[in-house]
Amino acid sequence: RTIMDNSMDLNIMEVEISGHKCAVITIESMISTVSMSQIVFGYLMDFKTPDCTGQRIFDFITKESLLTTERKTIYTYGDLTRFAYSGFGVILIDGISKAVVLGIQGYDKRSIAEPTGEMSIKGAQEGFTEVIRTNISLIRRRLKTPTLKFEMMQIGSKSKTDVCIAYISDKASSKYVDRIRRKLSKIKLETVLTSGYIQPFLEGRKKSIFSDSLTTERPDVFCTKLNEGKVGILIDGTPYTIVCPSVFSENFMTMDDYATKPFYSTYIRLVRYASFFLAVIMPGLYVALVTFHPETFTHKLLLILAISEETTPYPLFMEVFIIMIMYEILREAGIRLPRAVGGAVSIVGGLIIGDAAVKSGLVAAPILILIGLTATSSFVIPTINEQTSILRLLFIIAGGTLGLFGIGIASSFLIINVCAMNTFGIPYSAPLSPYTNSAFKEAIIRPSFRKFAKKKGNIKDYNGAD
Repeated sequence: RTIMDNSMDLNIMEVEISGHKCAVITIESMISTVSMSQIVFGYLMDFKTPDCTGQRIFDFITKESLLTTERKTIYTYGDLTRFAYSGFGVILIDGISKAVVLGIQGYDKRSIAEPTGEMSIKGAQEGFTEVIRTNISLIRRRLKTPTLKFEMMQIGSKSKTDVCIAYISDKASSKYVDRIRRKLSKIKLETVLTSGYIQPFLEGRKKSIFSDSLTTERPDVFCTKLNEGKVGILIDGTPYTIVCPSVFSENFMTMDDYATKPFYSTYIRLVRYASFFLAVIMPGLYVALVTFHPETFTHKLLLILAISEETTPYPLFMEVFIIMIMYEILREAGIRLPRAVGGAVSIVGGLIIGDAAVKSGLVAAPILILIGLTATSSFVIPTINEQTSILRLLFIIAGGTLGLFGIGIASSFLIINVCAMNTFGIPYSAPLSPYTNSAFKEAIIRPSFRKFAKKKGNIKDYNGAD
């Protein structure tokens, strides 16, 4: 009571088991009342033995009975509070300097539902939940191998958040696992609530715009990455898991690629690469060509662009930049607003503001077409949407100030930034740099499953040796 400051959700029930004084400590709303009544109020209260001692009761609970599937012995008050706040029932026995914790969790949780951020047509329709034990069961159900290992640890001096490391021992490198284990153990945060708290500590290059670790809420994607020799991290309280190391080309792959014919999967994968180019470079390239290199357009197209720009009061560079900021505002509003009114944002932004801006002469019609194409392209690769939004603005600034020369400089810095990332010995730009022939083909062309059966894919294939 002193440690927990007599919190209102603390329940301490003093009972007698076979005439010996005991106490059961639980936290309200964290336990199952049905399990509590069956185990403590039923089974233990019916335990009778002559000349009962505390050690006899302890031996009965720990060695002679099957009360729950989760049963542990603890020795410190720190473990007592941690297990109690995790939904365990703690049994203290007078005269015994240790306690027994029984797993009788019964807190409310969200049921398994369809992933909201990574939609799939022919893939599994199950997504991770906020409960780490449930997520572990989703993984174990798909990978029924004894080499699949789970290691649990607690991170956060206040939250004591359960964090689980998952890997396949005969696939993942022991060096990867040890390095990740050390990095997690060095995290000195008070609370860990989402995967974003942990992800920065796992990344290698701190000043890179990209992340060399992948987040996913799909169990099938998570299992696929584990089978490639990667290491997964599950965090209690969030459905988004972390997989590391990751490479840039993985952002253009989905589970649907392996549910359709190879020729169609290859075609769609090329579309995604083209979409990334359109989403990042197209607005800046348009500004650079119209402002500094109009000779690249045909005479008829150049007249159309000139007429449309004559009616607008702002320079083309400022016009595109302002419209792009307005698009980001509308997109963010559509995400944050309640679903009941979220659809109104697209109506107001697309129909009212867009149409009125063109008719009033504030914005040229080709600009809206360009922004619409760019925005749609960015939706094709949602895993790097954050990076795409920032890069788009940087390329607009580069193209509006220096023309194609600025686009070239920005592209060079982007390539250098990607190639400089290296986590656990795996370059982020692999398998293009360093070039690995077989892995590069798989990044562009989806092989058939007959080839997959002959070759066991692994992240070690990205080390530059063909």
